[in-house]
Amino acid sequence: MIVVAGEALIDLVPQGAGALVGLQPARGGGPYNTAVALGRLGSPTAFSSRVSRDAFGEALLDGLRAAGVDVTPVQRGTEPTTLAVASIDASGSAAYSFYVEGTADRLFEAPDRLPTGTRAVSFGTCSLVLEPGASAYEELMRTAAAQGVFTALDPNIRAGLIPDADAYRARFKNWLPSVSLLKLSEEDARWLGGTPREWLASGPSAVVVTHGGDGLTAFTRDGAEHSVPGERVDVVDTIGAGDTVNAALLHGLSAWDALSSEALGGLGTDGWRRLLRFAARAAAITCSRAGAEPPYATELGDL
Repeated sequence: MIVVAGEALIDLVPQGAGALVGLQPARGGGPYNTAVALGRLGSPTAFSSRVSRDAFGEALLDGLRAAGVDVTPVQRGTEPTTLAVASIDASGSAAYSFYVEGTADRLFEAPDRLPTGTRAVSFGTCSLVLEPGASAYEELMRTAAAQGVFTALDPNIRAGLIPDADAYRARFKNWLPSVSLLKLSEEDARWLGGTPREWLASGPSAVVVTHGGDGLTAFTRDGAEHSVPGERVDVVDTIGAGDTVNAALLHGLSAWDALSSEALGGLGTDGWRRLLRFAARAAAITCSRAGAEPPYATELGDL
């Protein structure tokens, strides 16, 4: 079982150009997208979050169930669902404005225990910014790591939600001793102001950096770097692409029984390149269609 912990929200995606164009609601949130992608790839997956009882919340749970994700750990609340208003530029890249005050997902409370059979827990995005839930997710991360559970982190920076950038950067560094695999975009890396080698020295066994359409690079503790190019595709938008990478990495490691720091160190050049190429293919399919619509296992073929 891979547990994905973090927010579920509704993306409002513009259906054309202009400030007053119609907005199409779509299920979203970085952790939510990661959970759906894992489920579609066939990995046993559970989602740990707090979801509203409103109509959007019910739609979010329906999407998880349709992907085969276990929603038993989900907490429920009467608060409204978080909304993220997307804007899409000419290249298909998305930016967001958030409506988060008093919403359900930020009131998450750390569970007493992880689901039986949990082998990995994935964290990231808004859930690690918005209090009081951020502290609860941080507690879950530290508890899982202390129990020897593989932990994955994608900070997926949303700068507009972070009131004190320096405080967040310090908090990020404090998470690293509890992180097995750190994945982030090169834009996130620039904003955080560190390097993969610095982060590796603080705890993770591997750091994967995405370069948009130019591919991915994995940095490992032995000093190696493993890179693959991106998969060429006609980009509709990039919504959910990074979340799909998260899922593909975790799915591949799970399939290879490699969800441990020791196993990451033993993948070697061939293993890392196979895994990164798989993640690049998965992300390209997501980018080829509107919204966060990650691929199914049948669309990707073997690792």
